[in-house]
Amino acid sequence: MATEQMNNEQTNNDVKIPDDALIIVPVREMVLFPGAIAPITIGRAKSIAAAQQALREQRPIGIVLQRSPETNDPGADDLYRVATIANIVRYITAPDGTHHIVCQGVQRARILDFLPGTPFPAARFQQIPEPTTTSPEIEARALNLQRQAIEAIELLPQAPPELAAMFQGTSAPGALADLATSFMDIKPQDKQEVLETIDLALRVEKVSKHLAERLEVLRISKEIGQQTRASFDERQREAILREQMATIQRQLGEGDGKAAEVTELTAAIAKAKMPPEAEAHAKKELRRYERMPEAAGEAGMVRTYLDWLIELPWALPEEKPIDIKEARAILDADHFGLEKIKSRIIEYLAVRKLAPQGKAPILCFVGPPGVGKTSLGQSIARAMGRPFVRVSLGGVHDEAEIRGHRRTYIGALPGNIIQGIKKAGARNCVMMLDEIDKMGRGVQGDPSAAMLEVLDPEQNGTFRDNYLGVPFDLSRVVFIATANMLDQIPGPLLDRMELISLAGYTEDEKLEIARRYLVRRQLEANGLTAEQAEIEPEALKLIVKGYTREAGVRNLEREIGKVFRHAAVQVAEGTATKVVVTPKDIATVLGQPRFEGEIALRTSVPGVATGLAWTPVGGDILFIEATRVPGKGGLILTGQLGDVMRESVQAAMTLVKSKATQLGIDPQAFEKSDIHVHVPAGATPKDGPSAGVAMFTALTSLLTNRTVRSDTAMTGEISLRGLVLPVGGIKEKVVAAAAAGLKRVMLPARNKRDYDDIPKSARDELEFIWLERVDEAIAAALEPAEATVEAAE
Repeated sequence: MATEQMNNEQTNNDVKIPDDALIIVPVREMVLFPGAIAPITIGRAKSIAAAQQALREQRPIGIVLQRSPETNDPGADDLYRVATIANIVRYITAPDGTHHIVCQGVQRARILDFLPGTPFPAARFQQIPEPTTTSPEIEARALNLQRQAIEAIELLPQAPPELAAMFQGTSAPGALADLATSFMDIKPQDKQEVLETIDLALRVEKVSKHLAERLEVLRISKEIGQQTRASFDERQREAILREQMATIQRQLGEGDGKAAEVTELTAAIAKAKMPPEAEAHAKKELRRYERMPEAAGEAGMVRTYLDWLIELPWALPEEKPIDIKEARAILDADHFGLEKIKSRIIEYLAVRKLAPQGKAPILCFVGPPGVGKTSLGQSIARAMGRPFVRVSLGGVHDEAEIRGHRRTYIGALPGNIIQGIKKAGARNCVMMLDEIDKMGRGVQGDPSAAMLEVLDPEQNGTFRDNYLGVPFDLSRVVFIATANMLDQIPGPLLDRMELISLAGYTEDEKLEIARRYLVRRQLEANGLTAEQAEIEPEALKLIVKGYTREAGVRNLEREIGKVFRHAAVQVAEGTATKVVVTPKDIATVLGQPRFEGEIALRTSVPGVATGLAWTPVGGDILFIEATRVPGKGGLILTGQLGDVMRESVQAAMTLVKSKATQLGIDPQAFEKSDIHVHVPAGATPKDGPSAGVAMFTALTSLLTNRTVRSDTAMTGEISLRGLVLPVGGIKEKVVAAAAAGLKRVMLPARNKRDYDDIPKSARDELEFIWLERVDEAIAAALEPAEATVEAAE
């Protein structure tokens, strides 16, 4: 039948192909190897004519891969130059009119040049004989390739067993490499590269590399398939068991558990007193949940969402009237000092009592650690009779932590604000936003931007959490924020809050706080009673002065705890029934004092001045040391000084030079010596302009050989005109000066506005000298020249 069709399709203009030429059949996306048998579909007229001509003349054809499969009429440049000589085993014409040939590869051939004027591609060629030389290396590579091929066949899900036997029966390295490449699922270009590789060792190596990659893919695919099958079997088993359980319940007359659950949820939604929009959304989700099969993965997500909607306190509870007298008593009982802070809180509570529906400001307590910011929020909650909840914002860098995650994500939850309200159980709770200055910013968004809506009384009445998807009214929540440093809070967020500053405590305040609160708290923490342990007031004072130097009282409480733990050991061992801790016992328990008054020692020589510094944990004293060495007028600065502080030293030096004659300094001293300015401690970075007065005083002291008074500290920025400019942190700096045992402080005159903020105890201990110009600082700070000489003698 095939022969008759070929005779019918034969044309009269056949061209005689020379015997030494090879009829070429271009193919797409396949490579035929010697020894392999493969069916080839031919659809182009030239390819059909070429196959029929070769079959009539009983001659082989050349199967060659074309470079681009999109080319319909490939020319000489579109074909690779290494082909496979093949015999046509069978020619088939399908009922749908398509033509197919079954070819068996015989040998590699190299195309030399194509014949012109032929109706189909034909070319002169050169046969490429298969190499017969072998070596132990080639045989070893062939054995490895054989092992890889058999392993790959075993990993294939439906590989026939005859295929493995075929590889086991093939021992020739070249034939083995061709056979493996024929069955391998790699790109046609890679197969053509193997076909063009004549060298046996190189060919076997290339095929082995390709097969190793396919083996790894097959291994991973098999592992994934086994895991998927196990997971599917487990889900199928669970679904069958659930269906059987439901059938058993129906047979026992226990009713439909799902229906009972839906009835219970419906009653809970009605009881929750949601706003209309939220209630409609909850009922819609409940209808979805009712239609879902229990085994559905989304059913658990919807049920969790409904539980959140039901458990949130949507209704506003009955608010207790605020008793201002009781609130004042609570604040006084919980906190010592802080009179201005307590007064502002009482004002806040009074306004909330007179205008409950009004939009109260958001308070932000700013101050160093350990001064009682968080406990103030708890006291406000007690005074208002409302539940208190604390939301820690330190380290939060994802916007979803504030607004919540969308329900499409597995494990999604509402944001910290909604979670806090659920925990408090009331929509009018007192919420402490702790460490609001420690929020970060990451690739997940800016949480401080999400806080803008939360802390805006005009917007938070319709706060929308991403998880809930419905508005929630935050207008009745009393928000109180805490922060250590304002510089890290974005401006728009800072603008929404009223700042209340809490400075560090003085030594007297710390002593009173320890006596009223810390001692009692540590007695309870260590299992002691007042009858079993007692600490004398002088011992407490020694702990405050010699073992702590901080703005707050956290370290002080730790040291008191150490003392009581030492007493607890004696009581537990039975060696004492009551332990009274005296000042003599403190060194035994806590070791030698860590801090001592070193002002007189550090300022006993010319060139040393005492400055005042502000730190995030309160004020501190700062020593400026200047010395002179032979040199050429250079200025050396050490102590990890920042750019602004370095400029302050240079300005002070210039100012001293400009006033050399007035101060009685020999101008030649600047040219024949170098000035070295050092600010201990060298490991701590320091910056800011407020040490300008201290720098000028230290340099003047050095060059005039007059000692700075040991009981005096100073702060203030200087200008080249000799003016003393105002600085910040006056309250903290003055408190630090009082704590350090100083008697006089020199401050810029323009900082008199900060005098009322200084604690009364510090004002009573210190003498204040207000400076307009640096000349006043020199007159007040330096000892007379005679006193300096007498001290040196």
